[in-house]
Amino acid sequence: MDTPLRLVDSHCHLDLDAFAADREAVIKHAQAIGVSLIVMPGIDLAQCRQALVLAESVPELYLAVGVHPNCSHDFEPAALDELRGLAAHPKVVAVGEIGLDYYWQTVDPIQQALAFRAQLDLAAELGLPVIIHSRDANVDVATILHDWVNSSLFGRSPLAARPFAGVLHAFSGDLALAQAAYAWNFVLSLGGPVTFKNARQLHALVPQLRLDRLLLETDAPYLTPHPHRGARNEPAYVALVCRQIAQLRGETEAAVAHTTSALAYRFFGLEQPDVVTHNFASPAVPA
Repeated sequence: MDTPLRLVDSHCHLDLDAFAADREAVIKHAQAIGVSLIVMPGIDLAQCRQALVLAESVPELYLAVGVHPNCSHDFEPAALDELRGLAAHPKVVAVGEIGLDYYWQTVDPIQQALAFRAQLDLAAELGLPVIIHSRDANVDVATILHDWVNSSLFGRSPLAARPFAGVLHAFSGDLALAQAAYAWNFVLSLGGPVTFKNARQLHALVPQLRLDRLLLETDAPYLTPHPHRGARNEPAYVALVCRQIAQLRGETEAAVAHTTSALAYRFFGLEQPDVVTHNFASPAVPA
C-alpha cells in the first residue's frame, strides 16, 4: 500500500567534489524515494558561491550561507558584507553552518567565537534562521546562543518573529541541552549517527525529544548511516534516518516523515508542495 511520504534532507553538502562525477544521478535517486527539499550549508565564501550556482539549476536545492568554524581562521568583518550580499538571493534560506569546533583544533577558539558571534548578529539583522555546528563545544555554544537570543539585538530582529531561530545540526547533546534549545526557539537535527549500533545514549534520547522540533539530515557525504558506513553518504539515505527514528520512537515512518518535513518547510520559510506518495517497500528505498 502506498503511504504518503515526503522527506527533507536539511543538511547536505551536495555541492562538494565528492559528488562531481554523479551529482545528477544522486539527486534523481533522492527524488525517487521522496526527498523534495535539500538544503546545502555553507562552509566558506568560495563554497557558498559554488553552492548558489548549483541551487539555481535544481528547484529542490536551497542553501545556507556562512563560514564554518574550521574555516574561520581568516574571518574578518569584510566577510559579512559578502555573506549579506549572497543572502539576498531567494535560494538562500538560512545562515550557517556556524558555531564552534574543538575537536580538530585547527582554528583558535577565540577566533572561532568571534566569527560565530558576528554571523549570529548577521542572521539577526537579516531575519534568517541559523544552522549551528557544535563539536566537543556544547557548553560554549549554549552560552553564546543563550546570550544571543536574550540580547536586545535579537529582540529587535525580524528573526524574533519567525517560527524558529535556528537548528542544532547533528545534535550531540543531552536532554537538558535539548530543552534549553526549545526554550531558545530552536529545533534539533539528527542524521546518520542515530543509526549506529553503538550510539546507545542517542538511541535512549530520541524517544524523549519532541518530534515537532526535529529535522532529518544526512550531512552527506559525511556520517553515512548503517548499513552503508564506510561508503559515501548521499541525500537518499535520509530515508534510513527516518526509519531508525520511527523504530526508536515506536511510530510509523510516514508519521516521522510528515512531521519532520512539514517542520523543515516552516523552518526555512518555504511553501510546502503537494503531498507525494511512495511505497516504502519499493526497491528504490535504500536498504
